[in-house]
Amino acid sequence: MNKAAETCSSESSVHKQNKTCKTAVLVSGGGTNLQALIDYEKTHADCPFRIEAVFSDTKKAYAIERASKAGIRTEIVSPYAILGAQRAAHASKDEKRKAVSKRILALCKERGIEFIVLAGFLTVLSGELIDEYDGRMINLHPALLPDFGGEGMWGHHVHEAVLASGKKESGCTVHFVNSGCDTGKIILQKKIPVLPGDTPESLAARLAGEEHKAIVEAACTVACMIVNRI
Repeated sequence: MNKAAETCSSESSVHKQNKTCKTAVLVSGGGTNLQALIDYEKTHADCPFRIEAVFSDTKKAYAIERASKAGIRTEIVSPYAILGAQRAAHASKDEKRKAVSKRILALCKERGIEFIVLAGFLTVLSGELIDEYDGRMINLHPALLPDFGGEGMWGHHVHEAVLASGKKESGCTVHFVNSGCDTGKIILQKKIPVLPGDTPESLAARLAGEEHKAIVEAACTVACMIVNRI
């Protein structure tokens, strides 16, 4: 039995009643971690989360296509979609973040979302959304926090920094989202060795499988906690 299944089975009283947690997944890129969540939900009758919506901060994200194929409602929550091209072009970074956060909160309230998963979402969230979903919003980061976290530390930037540091291992972290950037309480981590000759690309490729396991396991853990409080 995998870790996610163990987590779900440990909450058997919940799952015998087929209770699930209405979940929104936030994305910015290809969506392989979103796909891991979709596949787990599809293949596990006792899955404690149910993906109700996928929101992307860019219309170019292939994750939107993955969600559409799975029959999941999607919406673009980019600053340009929210503010309009002219306002967005002149808005500060903070104004854009606030606009995105406010829109996500409105959509989540409208759709009764109980749990939010950031799966490669690059906009730093702020404001009331953070408070409203305190303990109910998680993020996947491609490094072993607290190392290699913070603004600008995403994707290949993280892997380049890991290799430049000479570290012998890397990994990924799932943590709760708070008002900082990659500073929330850690839920779990998965580790892999850094091999001689590794490149940012090879490190990312080997880490991908662990990221998929981590986000599913953490989503199950937190969704079960939320369902038990409902």
